[in-house]
Amino acid sequence: MKRALLLSAISATMALGATVVVAQDADNGAEVFKRCRACHDVGPTAKNKVGPVLNGIVGRKAGTIDGFNYSDANKKAGAEGWVWTEEKMMEYLLNPRAAMPGNKMAYAGLKDEQDRKDLVAYLKKFPQ
Repeated sequence: MKRALLLSAISATMALGATVVVAQDADNGAEVFKRCRACHDVGPTAKNKVGPVLNGIVGRKAGTIDGFNYSDANKKAGAEGWVWTEEKMMEYLLNPRAAMPGNKMAYAGLKDEQDRKDLVAYLKKFPQ
């Protein structure tokens, strides 16, 4: 009985470990980011486009990239303490207009949860 319980625990742990790896697939996130490239840039030579540079987005206060003309809604969110945590990114990427009413982002949202997780994992690779 103890052996069966131990094997079950090991199997469950291995299954959870596999889930964590899948939840952070930055390579798939790079593919997902291709949808964002028309408006956003990342990397050492990144520049503001229609949307701001996304280097260092996770952990940054909303509306704070120098030289980008943010919407009043984005500036207000930052002034009120909105920080781009992974959770906020997941919410915003699902439906930008619902998450932050009045923002200028025209994108309707990324409905697939796994793609959103992967995109966030990819963006985390680019520090400020």
